[in-house]
Amino acid sequence: MKVDVLVAEIGSTTTVVNAFIGLDTDSPEFWGQGQAPTSVLEGDVRVGLQGAIDDLCKKKGIDKLEYDEMLATSSAAGGLKMTVHGLVYDMTAKAAKEAALGAGGIIHFITAGRLRRTDAAKIKEINPNLILIAGGVDYGERETALDNAELIRSLGLKTPIIYAGNIENQEEMKLIFDEERGQKLYIVDNVYPKIDELNVEPCRRVIQDAFEQHITNAPGMEHVREMVNGPIIPTPGAVMEATKVLYDCLGDLMVLDVGGATTDLHSVATESDKVARLMIAPEPKAKRTVEGDLGVYVNRMKVIESIGEEKLREQCEKEGIDLDATLESYVAIPKTENEIKLVEMLTKEAVLRATERHAGALRHIYGPSGRSTVAEGKDLTQVKYIIGTGGALTRLPHRVDIMKEIARHNETGMKLYPTEHAKILVDNDYIMASLGVLSTRYRDAAIRLMEKSLDFKFPEKKEFTIGELGGTSAALKEAEMLAAEADAKKAEHDAHIQEMEDMGYDMTDYKEPPKVTSAEDDLPNCNRECETCPDKYCPYRLDK
Repeated sequence: MKVDVLVAEIGSTTTVVNAFIGLDTDSPEFWGQGQAPTSVLEGDVRVGLQGAIDDLCKKKGIDKLEYDEMLATSSAAGGLKMTVHGLVYDMTAKAAKEAALGAGGIIHFITAGRLRRTDAAKIKEINPNLILIAGGVDYGERETALDNAELIRSLGLKTPIIYAGNIENQEEMKLIFDEERGQKLYIVDNVYPKIDELNVEPCRRVIQDAFEQHITNAPGMEHVREMVNGPIIPTPGAVMEATKVLYDCLGDLMVLDVGGATTDLHSVATESDKVARLMIAPEPKAKRTVEGDLGVYVNRMKVIESIGEEKLREQCEKEGIDLDATLESYVAIPKTENEIKLVEMLTKEAVLRATERHAGALRHIYGPSGRSTVAEGKDLTQVKYIIGTGGALTRLPHRVDIMKEIARHNETGMKLYPTEHAKILVDNDYIMASLGVLSTRYRDAAIRLMEKSLDFKFPEKKEFTIGELGGTSAALKEAEMLAAEADAKKAEHDAHIQEMEDMGYDMTDYKEPPKVTSAEDDLPNCNRECETCPDKYCPYRLDK
C-alpha cells in the first residue's frame, strides 16, 4: 500500500504517524494512525518512527507501507528551549515572547533591560537552543540590545541568535556575532517597530526555520532526515498553523489543547472596535499561551490545588468517587468510569484557568478626573468558534459541555471571554497538529480534512461578528457604553471649537494633533531637533 503523505508527531514519550491519501483530489482522506514509544532517548528516532509505521500496518492488515512524503512535528529532545531578552517588559520583551510562543518555542527565561551577571549565569545554565534578542522601537533606543548582545557573546555558547529589535542595530549585530564566533545570526524585522504595534509573524517564521535546523542535530534525532523528507516544525507551532488556517475559513476562534503536562491555548481573533479604544497595550492577532502547571496527568496535583482539595472531595462524593483510590490507580489514559469522571473535573479546571490567563479583562482605574475603564490582554469577545484538541478534549464523554463552561464563568462580566453564542467544535480525529504541518504543502487538502475531523462544513465566507449576531458580553456592553460616552464628549468638544472659530477665534492649540501613521511618513516632515522638541511623548524621538 502506498499513501501520499505520512505525518509523524514525535513526542517526548510517544511517536504517532498519521497517513493521508487523495491529497490532490476534492476528497482527501485520513487513512489511518499508528503509534509507538519514542526512541529519541535510546539514541535513534528512526526506531520509534518505524515502530509507529509497523503499528499502522498491523492495524490496516498490510505487510508494508510506502509513502511519497513524510512531514513531521516534534516536541521531543526537550522541544525548542528559548531565552528572550527585550528592553521594556510590557513592550519589546512581551512582543518577543509572543513571537516565540506562537512559533512553538518553550521559553525558559525572559529578561527586560540590561542583562546582569546573574542573568548571564542563568542563560549559560539553561543552555538554550535559541536566543531571541529584541529592544527599542525602530530609530529609538539602541544601547540596551547591543550591550546584551555583547554579554551573550562573551558566554562562549554556540547557540543561534535571532535579533528582532531596532533596525538601526542590525549592522552592529553582524559585527558582534560574526561568522568566526560560530554563532548563527538571524536578523528579522523588529517585533515592536512602533509604539503600540506588534509585528511578530516574521520572527515566528525564522524561529521555526531555526528549530528545524536544531532538531535535526539533536541527540537521537540526527538521522531523522533519512525518513522525513518534508518540513519539521514544533508541535505547538503546528497547532498554531492549523489555527491560522481555520481563521481564514471561519473567522475569530480559539483552540484549546489540554494535555497530561500542560494546557495550550491558541487564539486568532481581532478585538472589537469598542474594546480596542480602551486597550492600554497591543495584543497579537494570533496568540498562544502555555500553562505548564495545568496538566491532567503529570501535573494533576497542581490542578487539584487550583480547584481546592476540599471542594474536589465534595464533588467526588456527589459522583460516588473515592478520590484517593482513583488517584492511586489513575494512569495517563483513564480506563475506569471513576477515572474518566475525575479527569473531566480536572480538565474543566484546566480549561477555565487557561482561558482566564489567556483572555483579557476590563479594569477600573482611579485618577484626578475620577474613575476610568481600561482594557488589558487579549479580547476574545468576538470569538465565534471554540475548538477542542488534545487527548482530553477529543476523547472525554462530556468534552463539549466542559468547553461550554467558559462563557458561564465570567462572573464579574468584566472578562473579555467568548459569549455563549460561540459554537463548540471537536477535533474528533485528533490530527490538528498533523494538519498544521500538512497545510504548509497541501493547504486545500488540509482544509477539507479539518472539515471532516471537526464534522462541520465551513461557510462559503466568514460569518458576521458575535456582536452582529446579537450576542454580547457584559464587558462588551460596558465598552460600547464607554465608547458612546467618549464619542458624545468629542462631538461636544468639536462643536465648541467650531463655534469659537465661527466667532473669529484661533483654536489651533485646542484641536487634537493629527495621528502619525508611520515613522517614514512623519520623520521627513519634522524640522525639529529631538533634544529640543516640546513633544516629549513623540514615539519617534531619536533621543529615547
